[in-house]
Amino acid sequence: MRRSVPLRALLTLALLVVLSAVAQGQTKELHIAAAADLQPVMPTLVQAYEHATGIKIVASFGSTATLTQQLMNGDPQDVFLAADYTHPEQLVAANLTVEHSPVPYANGVLVLWARKDSPAQPLTLDVLTEPRVQKIAVANDQHAPYGVAATKALAALHLTDKVAGKLVVAENIAQTAQFAESGNAQVGLISLTIASSPHFREIGSYIRFPRIYPAIRQCGVTLKASKNQSEAQDFLRWLTSNDVQSKLQTMGLDPAS
Repeated sequence: MRRSVPLRALLTLALLVVLSAVAQGQTKELHIAAAADLQPVMPTLVQAYEHATGIKIVASFGSTATLTQQLMNGDPQDVFLAADYTHPEQLVAANLTVEHSPVPYANGVLVLWARKDSPAQPLTLDVLTEPRVQKIAVANDQHAPYGVAATKALAALHLTDKVAGKLVVAENIAQTAQFAESGNAQVGLISLTIASSPHFREIGSYIRFPRIYPAIRQCGVTLKASKNQSEAQDFLRWLTSNDVQSKLQTMGLDPAS
């Protein structure tokens, strides 16, 4: 009987340790809704963050507008990384975020990309109006901030009417890139994050658009519904830290400031 007391105590302690580990495991996972232009970038960011903190990141991708609507409807995410300021601001206005204003984490870059075997080669902005380019892939400017940038860039170049019949409109910037990659369009107005990824550099080339379009000010927010608000806010602080910001250009993004 004397031995049963410490044995019970040890079993109880072991059970508490297991329950604590399970509870900690549940809190050490962040779900991030990310704009489609971040799809090539997130694996690098996730690997670095998981290595530094041990927190697992689960990312899902879509157009900024679509993700915003899903979050408005209660999609259970911890962090939202948009490709603009306007859509996360809508979540702020709806009182769904911890922050009182969206947190800028990067600036996007618009490029013209084509396969190496595309008739659009060698690439210049002039090819957009040439007969050899029959289809131009762009993102939907009602859903995707890069689509807005593309529309504004074409307008600034006085090309809107000249290329209107050539435009192939995609749901988001990732699908825009797929249209150009597959040959369904001879060129695509896509993000530098995608154009500079290893696969797209191998099969194609790109040129940057001049800064004739409004800044693609990419912002993030923490969702109030998150069960991991502290960790979510830590992630945003890490993303906007000097160390991460100094590396963004290697991933196809400009720093937030």
